[in-house]
Amino acid sequence: MTSPSTFPTVLRELLRTHQTFLAYAASHVHTLDLTLPQFDIIITLGNTTGMTFKKLGEETLITKGTLTGVISRLEDKGLVQRLASETDGRSQIVRLTMAGEAVYESTFNEHLDFIDQIFNDYSPEEVVTLEAALTRLHKAVTTARCNGSGELANGITGWCAKVQDVCKHGVVE
Repeated sequence: MTSPSTFPTVLRELLRTHQTFLAYAASHVHTLDLTLPQFDIIITLGNTTGMTFKKLGEETLITKGTLTGVISRLEDKGLVQRLASETDGRSQIVRLTMAGEAVYESTFNEHLDFIDQIFNDYSPEEVVTLEAALTRLHKAVTTARCNGSGELANGITGWCAKVQDVCKHGVVE
């Protein structure tokens, strides 16, 4: 970075953009009588036979405590169901019900089109540049936060290993 005074401006724009994007995405999702985390679960489970809570948490990055409540509310709406795992008696599989599949099928592409509108004024090259800049920033934050051993620089374990696992699966790189 060329100037320390640049950082607060960049950080402010990053946070402001993130908040505005979430509000924009939520404006569409709320028309479906869902929250963003609920919709995240639905689109993550779409076209799958279901997932364990652990896998669903990894795929959505929703914490276990929050995930349980989101799943319960989706169950109340009749959109997901919990089933005992056939391979591990200690875990449950969460999968979409027929109603959940119908919501996924009728809304996923519509939501992608809604989100895509944000990029109408961007050229394909600008989108590639934006993605590369965000990916570079994500890697810089991850590197700064982790000490290379799967532990946070401040000694807390877990987060870095999870992020590095996501990165090596190509989700963020």
